[in-house]
Amino acid sequence: MERQYQPSAGQVQKDKLYAEMGLTEEEYELIHKLLGRLPNYTETGLFSVLWSEHCSYKNSKPVLKRLPTTGPQVLQGPGEGAGVVDIGDGQAVVFKIESHNHPSAVEPYHGAGTGVGGILRDVFSMGARPVAVLNSLRLGTLDEERTEYLFREIVAGIAGYGNTVKVPTVGGEVQFDACYAHNPLVNAMAVGLVEHGRMRKGLATGVGNSVIYAGAPTGRDGIHGATFASVEFDTDDEQEPVALQVGYPEIGKRLMEACLEVVGSSALVGIQDMGAAGLTSSSAEMASKAGTGMEMNLDLVPQSEAQMTAYEMMLSESQERMLLVVEKGREQEVLDLFKRHDLDACVIGKVTDDHKLRLVHLGEVRAEVPVAALVDDAPVYQRSSSEPAYYREFQAMDAYRPEVEDVKDIFLQLLQRPTVASKTWVYEQFDQDEHTLLGPGSNAAVMKVPSTDKALALTTDCNSRYVYLDPYVGGAIAVAEAARNIVCSGGKPLAITDGLNFGSPYKPEVFWQIERSVEGIRAACKALDTPVIGGNVSLSNETDGVAIYPTPIIGMAGVLENTSLLTTKDFKEAGALVYLVGRTEPEFGGSELQQMLTGSISGCPPQLDLELEHRLQGQVSDAIRTGLLQSATDLAEGGLAVAITECMVEGQIGASLELGPDLVSELFSESQSRFLVTVDPENQGEFEDLVEATLLGRTTIEPVLMIASHGTPVLKLGIEQLAQAWKGALPCLLS
Repeated sequence: MERQYQPSAGQVQKDKLYAEMGLTEEEYELIHKLLGRLPNYTETGLFSVLWSEHCSYKNSKPVLKRLPTTGPQVLQGPGEGAGVVDIGDGQAVVFKIESHNHPSAVEPYHGAGTGVGGILRDVFSMGARPVAVLNSLRLGTLDEERTEYLFREIVAGIAGYGNTVKVPTVGGEVQFDACYAHNPLVNAMAVGLVEHGRMRKGLATGVGNSVIYAGAPTGRDGIHGATFASVEFDTDDEQEPVALQVGYPEIGKRLMEACLEVVGSSALVGIQDMGAAGLTSSSAEMASKAGTGMEMNLDLVPQSEAQMTAYEMMLSESQERMLLVVEKGREQEVLDLFKRHDLDACVIGKVTDDHKLRLVHLGEVRAEVPVAALVDDAPVYQRSSSEPAYYREFQAMDAYRPEVEDVKDIFLQLLQRPTVASKTWVYEQFDQDEHTLLGPGSNAAVMKVPSTDKALALTTDCNSRYVYLDPYVGGAIAVAEAARNIVCSGGKPLAITDGLNFGSPYKPEVFWQIERSVEGIRAACKALDTPVIGGNVSLSNETDGVAIYPTPIIGMAGVLENTSLLTTKDFKEAGALVYLVGRTEPEFGGSELQQMLTGSISGCPPQLDLELEHRLQGQVSDAIRTGLLQSATDLAEGGLAVAITECMVEGQIGASLELGPDLVSELFSESQSRFLVTVDPENQGEFEDLVEATLLGRTTIEPVLMIASHGTPVLKLGIEQLAQAWKGALPCLLS
């Protein structure tokens, strides 16, 4: 047995090696109690990573339990590599979102790339072939040199990995705010397809079955990565906390293809990605879910560096690695399969019946701990919650009303805002494939389901400014906006995966943001029938004690029953009727216009009526299903001004609109539950009988936007002028 770490009383106060690993004194004492002895150094490392927030959700678990996770469409909810949702005909969509924030702040190219690689492994470990990647990014303002560097490198990292493994990056979002200057957020979502009978899980069942390591060798990169992901940044600390992971997408592609082949073998019992906490999490979690134990001989683990210790091998987060459990006696056929894909694979252990994780290295037992102690007995905390003073101040404020003297000038300025501007510069770097029906820049990405008439609709959404002003409303809006994007593409929303990015849970005001956001997400998911089938929590996104905006990213998948339902935002022809579905109120709290004019946000965000939202989504969906709509888009950041610009520029069709006297609200308000649609005049009566909508005007052959109020022309903008402002903004800022 490895020598136990036995500190003297003085050393407990001075050294506290467990504290350096991220454990509190109370947690270390609990480990002592669970084991009936003090843990040795390796064992302490195992507990430190599995008991980190990143792996155990010890601070967020009580809140996450409030989310709805079941429904007739859900085949697999939270708890496995990814969630699985039925799409009919014996097929299912598999998807999940995860963050790679801290690594991307330190090494943006590889941090973003390994984020993509890790989430892809989560999907194909379920037996699903990945068909798409999406992302959701948050960065500081682009007038800072470091933000531009991070932006370029993060996008390049996402493209470099996805393009190499040939899984298209089909959608996403990018928003810029000063609060993300030191804490960029990189959330990656992967989506796959699987037949019901080919679904796999990470289970170590069958005593005596063999444990197989497959993929790239293990090095010292990423050691304590899970702990690193669970702590705050300090600008005074110039020491890099960990040797960060490096992605190898060429190996990742071979590993994906090999695993997709092996999941069809009856020899396979269980399979799991070595993600956060590496070999520690995959082995302990597989045994925990199966109610078994596992013994591994670490001498057999492929290593890229010399003289690695048991501690280093178990905590390494080297990329492109999988752990498999295979039927005893059938190991060779699995090993041969990986060899055909030019990958290392070897037997490193076996499943046991003693419910312990036992590690042997250099002829000695280096760790022997109950699996339950590592996984099931991790402490769970109910943190204190306190409503922030800023929230009370914002709620008491009078509604913000912008002062706009030159509507045309403000219109064009708004289109050039980095958060609003076209992200063509970003998504031109991503490859697509023959199954991509709608790619980046659409309301939602749409992917054809091979050999069927069905398609998937996919999106990521969150307006973190709204969440900061009112976490409950902002959380609900994130779900509602995602569903609107699915509906506008012709799809039916099915379920969500959430990436919950917040500051320190140890601050009552931040924990209140977490609680209220989750309550808002819960309410919207129940109202729109979109259960949560998995996700990720990333806390402690702070630098020098200053937190990011609360940013609960929503990834949503929907299904188009037939590709004939596919709907796009671009205007199709002149003479179509332009309608606004929903109501516009003078709501500017947290809006792009408020941020642009005042340099800050305050007050209340736009309000959300979930009953109205559900009703209007249903009406728009019915209008698409009955063939009444030529185009559809939702209204989000920048309101009607941005929405109509996108529709006109993408379709190269003009529009003539008649708006009310409050032109600023009509153009720039960010009221929720709104859609901009076009209808053939022949279908006007049928459409108006079906949908609660207001006729705004018509599309025109003349390539201009003409706006009148009470019959008087008040604004004229050419499509080229709009396109130059909207599409040219990012390239100019990044030149």
